[in-house]
Amino acid sequence: MINKIKSFYSLYSNNCSLVVDCRGDSPAILYWGSRLANTTSPDILALLATSQELQASLPQEAPIGLSPQSAAGFSGSPGVQLHRDGFQWAVYTRIESVSLIDNKLTIVSICQGTQIQLTHCLVLDYKTDVLAATTEIVNMGESSLWLNRCDAPCVPIPKHYSKILSLTGRWGNEFQSQSIDRFMGAYVRENRSGRTSHDSFPGVIVHTEQTNESSGSAYGLHLGWSGNHHVRVEEQFTGQAYAQLGELFLPGEMLLEPGQAYKSPVLFGASTDKGLSALSGAFHRHVRAKLTDRRIANKIRPVHFNTWEAVYFDLSLERLCTLAEHAREVGAERFVLDDGWFKNRKSDNAGLGDWAVDKTVFPAGLAPLINYVYKNDMEFGLWVEPEMVNPDSDLYRAHPDWILNTQPAPLLSARNQLVLDLTRVEVQNYLFKRLDALLSEYPISYLKWDMNRAIHQPGDQNGRAVGHKQTRSLYKLLARIRSAHPDVEIESCSSGGGRADFGILEFTDRIWTSDSNDALDRVGIQKGFSMFFPAEVMGAHVGPDVCHITGRALSMETRVGVAMFGHMGIEANLLEMDQPETQVLKAGVALHKKHRSLIHSGNLVRLDTHCEESAFGIVAQDGSEALFSYIQLNSLSSSVGGRLQFPGLDSNSLYLVNIVWPAEPKSYSKSILDVINGSTISGDALKNAGVQLPIMQPTSMLVFHLHRTS
Repeated sequence: MINKIKSFYSLYSNNCSLVVDCRGDSPAILYWGSRLANTTSPDILALLATSQELQASLPQEAPIGLSPQSAAGFSGSPGVQLHRDGFQWAVYTRIESVSLIDNKLTIVSICQGTQIQLTHCLVLDYKTDVLAATTEIVNMGESSLWLNRCDAPCVPIPKHYSKILSLTGRWGNEFQSQSIDRFMGAYVRENRSGRTSHDSFPGVIVHTEQTNESSGSAYGLHLGWSGNHHVRVEEQFTGQAYAQLGELFLPGEMLLEPGQAYKSPVLFGASTDKGLSALSGAFHRHVRAKLTDRRIANKIRPVHFNTWEAVYFDLSLERLCTLAEHAREVGAERFVLDDGWFKNRKSDNAGLGDWAVDKTVFPAGLAPLINYVYKNDMEFGLWVEPEMVNPDSDLYRAHPDWILNTQPAPLLSARNQLVLDLTRVEVQNYLFKRLDALLSEYPISYLKWDMNRAIHQPGDQNGRAVGHKQTRSLYKLLARIRSAHPDVEIESCSSGGGRADFGILEFTDRIWTSDSNDALDRVGIQKGFSMFFPAEVMGAHVGPDVCHITGRALSMETRVGVAMFGHMGIEANLLEMDQPETQVLKAGVALHKKHRSLIHSGNLVRLDTHCEESAFGIVAQDGSEALFSYIQLNSLSSSVGGRLQFPGLDSNSLYLVNIVWPAEPKSYSKSILDVINGSTISGDALKNAGVQLPIMQPTSMLVFHLHRTS
């Protein structure tokens, strides 16, 4: 018996409602926003959305369906684009069946003309308020189907959501916020780098003119995909607007034979009327509840010591053991041996692909170093870059055909690297065998998995584009490693933050945010990262006193204060550090550990500040305590700063207030620094009146701790 298709289907979460209109041939989102009262029915929403015929247009405007269709008169970008050798290209589907089970809505539609089945799946998670949506297409015909586009479900954008906020950047300066006014026409970002990219993050936030961190309405959309993608926000001449996110196919790479299917990457979405921090909070809850692997969900995130900026390629067992001693003394809990440990690897010119320990540096293998690290009560981690190969390597000399290429075009080398074709079974098996051997021989608890170049020539041995298959093959290899070694944690690194998305988080446990450890740059980088990702997956390290990328020198207090609000680590030469600096670092690591559970579980509240300053807080779920960070980035336009307010606290509670970082904050003359510590102040006053900031020098910062006393 076929269930009758209803006109409307409603999904509910703790704070949101989503209503899908199935009255027409194509399903469409009628409403997505704050949770509706029981007195508001979908029929009322449909009544309020009554439109009229436009001049010089179709009698009835084409709907912005979950997959908008040109054959229905939609003049924007179709959500599905396909053909059979130039024919059967006009998609027009009709709803075949609908099911709603446990807040999971599945809509199956059929197009007789193109002989496809289209399935839209929408799940609104009750606790996190995050929407997860996919589009799946099945070739029901008897001939090959060329698929040019199959986007995740399309989201209509309210007319008053007039601002577009995206994340862009470059190597060493990722996750930079870029805000523009919505306009008539299409805002389009495309990425063909073969990874998430440094410059075109697969996400967008659309919001009202009045929206800020603490109030206002917004949609946040993110495509969980680690390869080529596109983001489109288009306003039509009618005033209607929509957002489309999907995988970007290279020419001819997506061919579906009869019976074959393609499913889009998951579109993760959040809606709020409480500001951008609340929007981020929904994504953070979702990562913690749905994407964080259960094997580490309750594990303390250990403080790292990474060897890269301490020694680069200048490795010796004696030096590394001495570094391990110093790392333990300052509080590190995991020692990560970075690049340079394997055969022929004296620089970045050679060795990639030859994943065997360099016996000229480690004649007895890695065991002596690892044993020494464990003797010093630290876990051991190792850097690898499995997807790449140096032409100067035994692997390349044996298998020059194992690389991606676009012959007869000359090979393009970047960082002296070529890209291995992961779509080949023999390549997958080789990489798994080498990594499995390392993880089986040694007690390695952590892999820093790097990818130091974009994929510029994504062609296989047959000359076909394989951008999609390369990404899927990466996921397959990571899943295989995790299955064989479930206790090993994996970090996603790609020249810093070049592969950061919810797709890679299904297979990894941490994201290296940027190769720049410059604390001032990190303030903006980490702020942008926090739009979608929580602190515990954000690699944040204390770098050397002079950053190797920017050349800027910053105090240890500032470097530590910025790094402590992520998954903290150290990436500096401890052997060259003087005693005062070492003591500051040690104190900062101890402070991070003291408040680590709060940092890695609390609610983030970013503050709206002037461009010369930055501030945010992390508030416990129950409001019992909080940490607030304030940094003055540059000289202020006025002699004295303003007041720092503390949103997110319980107005009816009293809080004990202390400045916990730096250990001895200083100012020009007597100030709030001399009187605030140990004061008990109401949450109401802290939220609404705030604390007068002292006169501070540029690049200095303060961290406040607030603990509820009643």
